[in-house]
Amino acid sequence: MTESAPAYGLWSLVVINSLVFIIFAFSFFKPRTTRDWRSFGAFSAFLVALFTEMYGFPLTIYLLSGWLASRFPGIDFLAHDSGHLLEVMFGWRANPHFGPFHIVSNVFIFGGFILLASAWKVLYAAQQERRLATTGPYSHVRHPQYTAFILIMVGFLFQWPTLVTLVMFPILLYMYVRLARREEREVLAEFGEEYGRYAKRTPAFVPRPGDLLARSGRA
Repeated sequence: MTESAPAYGLWSLVVINSLVFIIFAFSFFKPRTTRDWRSFGAFSAFLVALFTEMYGFPLTIYLLSGWLASRFPGIDFLAHDSGHLLEVMFGWRANPHFGPFHIVSNVFIFGGFILLASAWKVLYAAQQERRLATTGPYSHVRHPQYTAFILIMVGFLFQWPTLVTLVMFPILLYMYVRLARREEREVLAEFGEEYGRYAKRTPAFVPRPGDLLARSGRA
């Protein structure tokens, strides 16, 4: 691996990257209710924690420095490229931005933002017409916006895993499941049997592969 100069303590990059991704997500999610702000705030906290370690202070590398040095001698873990721990641990010694985990990360992150944008478009149109959102991403899962947040977080974990974000991730998953269940009770009260039929045929967060293949075949 080609080593680069130490690249931490760059707090301006922490702020800039956090704001860029948070504002980008905000432009598609557009939180309105207290629940929306809670879910978006938790997602934003995940991003801030991530970029703090990516450019500010490498807490995970600091805490694991002894183990990392013994397992991977000769690697400068204060160099920014070495923060891509999965590439390092699995022996990728070229530029980590072209490594397999980074490529997978980009697929998850961009896919998540695309899903977030398309889901908001469908939901906004349905809210304007006071009807149930069941088309587009909502024809595959009942909560595509939460699925999008999860995809983005998984993508960042592939790219730059940290102890803090690894702890936060299951907590956020639990939070999103609880928020989704609360939303469903409210939507069921508003739309009644129509939503009941929709919920029976549509998974909550993960689409059925067979449904995706069938719908792509009909497209």
